[in-house]
Amino acid sequence: MNLACIHTHTILDDGSDDIETMCRSAYEKGLASIGFSGHSPITKKTGISNSWNRLNDTLPMYLDEVRAAKKRWEGKLPVYLGMEVEFIPGLTGPADREYHEMGLDFIIGAVHYVVPPQGEPFAVDNVPEKVDRSIRECYGGDVMAMLKEYYDSMTAMIRAGGFDMLAHVDLVKKNNAGSRMFSEDDDNYRAMAAPLAALTAAAGIPAECNTGGLNRGKINDCYPSLWLLKLFCEHGVPMVINADAHNAADLDGHYREARETLTLAGYTETALFRGRSKSRAVWENVKIKS
Repeated sequence: MNLACIHTHTILDDGSDDIETMCRSAYEKGLASIGFSGHSPITKKTGISNSWNRLNDTLPMYLDEVRAAKKRWEGKLPVYLGMEVEFIPGLTGPADREYHEMGLDFIIGAVHYVVPPQGEPFAVDNVPEKVDRSIRECYGGDVMAMLKEYYDSMTAMIRAGGFDMLAHVDLVKKNNAGSRMFSEDDDNYRAMAAPLAALTAAAGIPAECNTGGLNRGKINDCYPSLWLLKLFCEHGVPMVINADAHNAADLDGHYREARETLTLAGYTETALFRGRSKSRAVWENVKIKS
């Protein structure tokens, strides 16, 4: 069984290829399906603007173009319409009604922003210089305080629900090459991240083994790290292999590493998205092939 990729971005948000190019590449690579997951428009609700939430301006075009691609590729490649919905406490999240009125096939729940006690919200996966400056200005340089804010938001999002798959659970490590900000072996850090496994299991949704950091050369492993992935396995959380692809070439990027990592964590199967049935996401468990 071929794998799929339902975490993708195009020129209509922060990717570099158009929808048709992505579909053609997925077909040529032999993927089981492709799902589009543009970043949710957040500016009107939150006042936050950035370079990647382009669906603020292109949302109708995005919805129309993916639906048109579904028809063009019918019988050749299943194409799914989704969205990566940002969770920012008190401002926006996957449970918000408007996302469930768009006719989406799936919703990915994601946290990129932390809301500090002082200063402006900032994205933990921004360029290192901006993240470092925000930690200094908003947390007095206390990295652990920022990490707690991030994992508190992840916890709140899982409890609020409204989404079908949990995205890159430890995204905060994107700028942590060489443990320059924190050590993942630190007991305090692990105590923040570890509860996500049980919470996700209780929510009854899969999480993703995301190769996006590998594809962009930011980190040397998948999201989540192996120690955390083992906890997800122990709690029986299904895992979906995704490339978080921002271009057509990366649609199956580092999938071999993802399969190997899942196997090391104890997984024997991965989950494939098969559409919606009666307002629920449908997943098929398939054997991991190394």
